[in-house]
Amino acid sequence: MAVGAPNLINAEGLTKGYGTRILLDQVSLGLSAGDVIGVVGRNGDGKSTLLGLLTGSVEPDAGRVIRTGGLSVAVLAQAEEPTGGQDVRDLALGGKPDHVWAADPRQRRIVAHLLAGIELDTAVSDLSGGERRRAALAGLLTGRHDLLVLDEPTNHLDVEAVDWLAQHLRELQERGVAMLVVSHDRWFLDAICTRIWEVHDAQVDDYEGGYAAYVLARAERSRQAAANEQRRRNLVRKELAWLRRGAPARTSKPKFRIEAANELIADVPEPRDRLELSKFAMARLGKDVIDLADASVVLPDGRPLLNRITWSIGPGDRIGLVGANGSGKSTLLRLLAGGQRPSAGRVKHGLTLRLAHLSQHVTELDDEDRVLASVNRLRAETRLATGRDASAANLLEEFGFTGDRLVTRIGELSGGERRRLQFLRLLVGEPNVLLLDEPTNDLDIDTLTVIEDYLDSWPGTLVVASHDRYFLERVCDVEYALRGDGSVAMLPGGVDQYLAERAAAGQPERATGRGSESRVSDAARARTVRKELARLESQLDKAGRAIEQLHARMAESASDYSQLAKLQVELDTAEARQSQLEEAWLLAAEDAEG
Repeated sequence: MAVGAPNLINAEGLTKGYGTRILLDQVSLGLSAGDVIGVVGRNGDGKSTLLGLLTGSVEPDAGRVIRTGGLSVAVLAQAEEPTGGQDVRDLALGGKPDHVWAADPRQRRIVAHLLAGIELDTAVSDLSGGERRRAALAGLLTGRHDLLVLDEPTNHLDVEAVDWLAQHLRELQERGVAMLVVSHDRWFLDAICTRIWEVHDAQVDDYEGGYAAYVLARAERSRQAAANEQRRRNLVRKELAWLRRGAPARTSKPKFRIEAANELIADVPEPRDRLELSKFAMARLGKDVIDLADASVVLPDGRPLLNRITWSIGPGDRIGLVGANGSGKSTLLRLLAGGQRPSAGRVKHGLTLRLAHLSQHVTELDDEDRVLASVNRLRAETRLATGRDASAANLLEEFGFTGDRLVTRIGELSGGERRRLQFLRLLVGEPNVLLLDEPTNDLDIDTLTVIEDYLDSWPGTLVVASHDRYFLERVCDVEYALRGDGSVAMLPGGVDQYLAERAAAGQPERATGRGSESRVSDAARARTVRKELARLESQLDKAGRAIEQLHARMAESASDYSQLAKLQVELDTAEARQSQLEEAWLLAAEDAEG
């Protein structure tokens, strides 16, 4: 809980089960104003149940939840059902006329980023699922609430909108708004969360910090786990190594625990040996994979979605595609896969191509089939592209299908389970080219980590279109942008470059009337922040030396228990002071980067 912040919700001894399965067992936790808590865990382990218990929509079998009187709670559920006769203006803006909501700068920004292209007088029942969800999110953000409960808030948002949403939620957090966030988007969790709750085995583990800090703490715990946790430990440590080696957008993470983190990952190799994978891919694919020559795709209204694209994709390339919704990412993947004919130009495939295309829609699965049988029919034993032999049952277990789920009808699977099965069936076919369209949809973080681990040693050509920035940066070596004008351009600076270009494209309108005054004030602000950082670093250095001296004094007084007790009190105070200074430094560092 935030120090000194008013308590909003306390849960004591919560227990909840369905049938013979206990999802939560004697769980106690609390939430204060300004807490932004990411709730993670495998699908089906009880994340949504926990949110329901805390907000009152689900009753516990045992235990109790105490909520502050007058607490205003707003919930964004995964599935938003339309209310009869409601239009977008009603849902997003409480029915306010244009001259009222447009007078509020905060509401103007929300409408601009979440409702672009949606007419406010459109009936909610006429919206697509993605549009309805964006309208519901806008309505939640335009209200005044003490607690926001967000279940997968980044679904249906492009990478630019996700970046804006993270900034907006940080502003709300600074005003004391608390949040509970369920998301598989790890970049988003890292950007906004102050704590992480991991739901597993009917318990909830509490971790301080965002996703990166959670991975570090989880890796430390897993080092002490039993031998049967070896595989899980290795996956977590590999992900930690990638995080600590300077993944983009993580420069503002704690810089005062780096020694411990570096020691933890000292023996962990890079996630991928790019040279070896490239050599293997060349041997399997040859020099030619997919070539586009002046390829265009023209929409029925005559607008070129892709305009005269010439592009050669080679063996072992690992390419990420970013762009706004409707910019043509899915169309480009279909063009590469051969499922979309170009309006002009041509698409050439190499002779040894064995291509697998994961679309956004799970359409090729037979609802009457059984999970294990559907995979066994593809191949009972397969030697994966990684060179590892694996039975269908072993692969299914890695992807979370065990026990009764192996013989479950596909029609009874959840959306996330169907997505996992769809991906697994592609891998069993041993493709040497993978085209993935929003592969992280409906998947939990543990499953994403398994997929990333597989792709680390997969020696083929990979093209991924995704709004999940973390996944994109984790598995791809280079990103390309579809800018909506028919072009495809390489991004040497990755997603950060794309966001900067998008922001710059809208800069003249936002900067009107400020001119040199803005530049002067920005420069003054930068100088102030630099001075504050220098001051805090000096104090941190002093605090560190004081703690070292206390440790030395405690070593000298090892047999004097009375003196040790006094020194321990001093040490606790010094360490608390150091922690406060670290938090202040981080805030100043983020301010400097912003």
